[in-house]
Amino acid sequence: MYAMTPRCQLPPLRRAAPCRAATTTTTTPAAPSPSPGVLSSPSRADPDELRSTWPQRAWTLAGSAAVLSSLSTSASLARDAGSFAGPLAAAAAAYALADLSTGVYHWFVDNYGDASTPVFGSQIAAFQGHHRYPSTITRREPCNNLHALARAAALALLPVDAAATAAGAPAAAHAFAGVFAACVVLSQQFHAWAHENPRRLPPGVEALQAAGVLVSRAQHAAHHRAPYNNNYCIVSGVWNELLDRHRVFEALEMVVFFRTGVRPRSWDEPDTAWTEDATAAVGDTSFHTQ
Repeated sequence: MYAMTPRCQLPPLRRAAPCRAATTTTTTPAAPSPSPGVLSSPSRADPDELRSTWPQRAWTLAGSAAVLSSLSTSASLARDAGSFAGPLAAAAAAYALADLSTGVYHWFVDNYGDASTPVFGSQIAAFQGHHRYPSTITRREPCNNLHALARAAALALLPVDAAATAAGAPAAAHAFAGVFAACVVLSQQFHAWAHENPRRLPPGVEALQAAGVLVSRAQHAAHHRAPYNNNYCIVSGVWNELLDRHRVFEALEMVVFFRTGVRPRSWDEPDTAWTEDATAAVGDTSFHTQ
């Protein structure tokens, strides 16, 4: 086995392209372009950007309908079979796998690509901007926060559910698909709650965080502290300790580096422009445990 020391002597053969957040047109002189390898600094979100639009509401509704349809089919099949044990076990497995999946995806968008990356560009820009102003997510209206994942669920889950029905799949299959999609879509809401002041959390959420059912504020706070390379999972966070203890993501980064020469962003000291600055942090009680 080799010792994984990605932060030390590895040569900077080729870095992942920096992610630059989109900026709005202003009348002020353009700032100098950042030097190579330095992430540009995004601005705070405009209040209008935090509100939900009607297309966002429509996609969130479509994704919710797809999830409810899958769960309804599962419940109906389980009732006819006279047992809910299979669907409940499948739901638990889907919940655990969804947490792992959000961790892998979060790791990917935090470390590779930029706003111009096909398919994932907007998500990469959004996650990188989130590291600049992490508390902004708590001010987004729900559909504004959930619509992108809800759209993916609406487009993917309906044909998957239809194919499972045509194949005569059992209730457990529909339960797995529905719960997995629901957890992935809601992961952004769980993520927002992990940044929220506990006094503003909905009733019961703090108890679920304390019980480990939802990712806790304390656990996710570690992701926003140097070296910014841990605690990626954002559903329950149950996988975080295992993945970080065994350095799974560092191993994946080594594989990518030795095969492509691309360095993940987490190997380099973070540009201070992409960590929440002092003025942004003042009054931000996202991680306070009052």
